[in-house]
Amino acid sequence: MGKSADAITEGVSIATSAARLAVKNHILVGTIAQGGSFDVAKYMNDAREELLALAAESEEAAEFANAQRKRAHGRYSDPHGTHDYRDRDVRNLRKRAKQSDAVADRLREMADDPETLRFLVEAARAAAWGDVAGNLQTRLRVEAMRPDEDPDYEVMREARMQALRLVDLQALASDQRVRRKNREKADKAADKADKAAAKAAEREEKRAARHAR
Repeated sequence: MGKSADAITEGVSIATSAARLAVKNHILVGTIAQGGSFDVAKYMNDAREELLALAAESEEAAEFANAQRKRAHGRYSDPHGTHDYRDRDVRNLRKRAKQSDAVADRLREMADDPETLRFLVEAARAAAWGDVAGNLQTRLRVEAMRPDEDPDYEVMREARMQALRLVDLQALASDQRVRRKNREKADKAADKADKAAAKAAEREEKRAARHAR
């Protein structure tokens, strides 16, 4: 059971990496090549479709293993190739089919979990930004030339602007939202403290007035 669980975990991990890579490519095409904006909801839907497609592939693998298992049952002659299975392979083929079905079930669960999809999209966006930033840094180091000397300057400038929109501006907007919320909380806390101090001062004045009489 331990080895089977490890195989399922590895299968899910490989499928998740494949889905993340596909979503990263969607992001690069959508934001850099086509000049679109980064829409989390859109790419969450892409992530869901990729996971479901991978789940379907895993189910097909399970069906294939089951078919091979049935074909191998009762065959005891020498095999003619790697995938020419015999009766002694039946147990492993059954296990392989169950593992593939388990991977498919897990991927479908992930596809129905918004938090998992959002996490996958954020990881894909970080990978996309890493690709763009790495390419730009490499070009800047290798081709330290003036804009008028670079024949691809306009193209690369557009890529830099798209990269800025992809990550930097969104990170800045997110930071500004956090700062605004913190500032509003601080203002409310200060207002509450001022009101409390005013009430305390009013009570003290009334107390002093009573003592004076």
